[in-house]
Amino acid sequence: MFESLIRFVREQYRTNEFIPLHAPVFNGRERDCVIDTIDTTFVSSVGAYVDRFERDVATYTGSARAIATVNGTAALHVALRLAGVQAGDLVLTQPLTFVATCNAIAYGGAEPVFIDVDRGTLGLSPIALEAWLSERAFIDDAGCCRLKAGLRPIRVCLPVHTFGHPADLDGLLGVCQRWNLFLIEDAAAAVGSFYKGRHTGTFGRLGVLSFNGNKIITTGGGGMLLADDALGTRAKHLTTTAKQPHPYEYIHDELGYNYRLPNLNAALGCAQLEQLERFISQKRKLAARYATELNGSALQFVTEPMGCRSNYWLNAVLCEDRMQREALLTATNAAGVMTRPAWQLMNRLPMYHDCLRGALDNAEWLEARVVNLPSSVLPDGLV
Repeated sequence: MFESLIRFVREQYRTNEFIPLHAPVFNGRERDCVIDTIDTTFVSSVGAYVDRFERDVATYTGSARAIATVNGTAALHVALRLAGVQAGDLVLTQPLTFVATCNAIAYGGAEPVFIDVDRGTLGLSPIALEAWLSERAFIDDAGCCRLKAGLRPIRVCLPVHTFGHPADLDGLLGVCQRWNLFLIEDAAAAVGSFYKGRHTGTFGRLGVLSFNGNKIITTGGGGMLLADDALGTRAKHLTTTAKQPHPYEYIHDELGYNYRLPNLNAALGCAQLEQLERFISQKRKLAARYATELNGSALQFVTEPMGCRSNYWLNAVLCEDRMQREALLTATNAAGVMTRPAWQLMNRLPMYHDCLRGALDNAEWLEARVVNLPSSVLPDGLV
């Protein structure tokens, strides 16, 4: 049933070997930059490449500040602390996401509240968010959004740009403004994705990027927190063990985190960032080929939302139902073409099973149908 799709994928990558879902590509200056950190002995968290990587990412995204971290989860953890999230607070997010989104919320003793997503964007639905808040929350005299039952604070809204496709940021910003919510964008998968000409992660008060090994560009493991000058300065302090500058004394003025990105990883990131636009161009060409190949088939290709430029980190299709999804996953993986379902919804995981949630009709519908297809940057000469 899926022989033509398997054949098509193999034609794109020109190989009969195993085809991964998303593999990194190192054909720029990566080797030279990494060796430079070894030659200079600056391989840890102090070094010129960390500063350069932060500046380059800030310039590329248009953010006032970019603070490098050891991974995207660490950046999310710090972002939530910067937003004032405390133990017992509620954080509004979506169930269709990688577990790191919810884990970062739980690290500080807060709890996620699961709100439905839009089928078109795969991201948090402003309509579902407004409906849940209108039914379950209120603004107190101090301007704090609270749950009606139990009065627990709701300080943050944390949408995800799923698979690199931008969420409905205009709608989400409007809801957050009406309900006095601090917006943090989980743009971990959306490096190089733009919403109405502006980079994802720069609409909320804070944004988070990831440079994990499976992302569009990688530092091996790494993340970045996008912020204004004030929050960026605070983030830098917290992620460097809250250490005060001093010629030789160890002075730490509050609870901090050793979340610094090593210089060796940042060197890799600098070389990768130089190639980002080329990677995106190639990935968008691959996405267009998928869309053409699947046009008129039983599989519906997921395209970028209107007015957006998606990096197409992971190409995705919608199957007709769960049975077809399982058949597609079985056939492709048996043929050595890696495909994956969407993540299991977070509210199904044991540690988040009892969290508050709204109706999740769209998320459940998508969970039963989404399959990610091979999405690596095409080898040179095959674009």
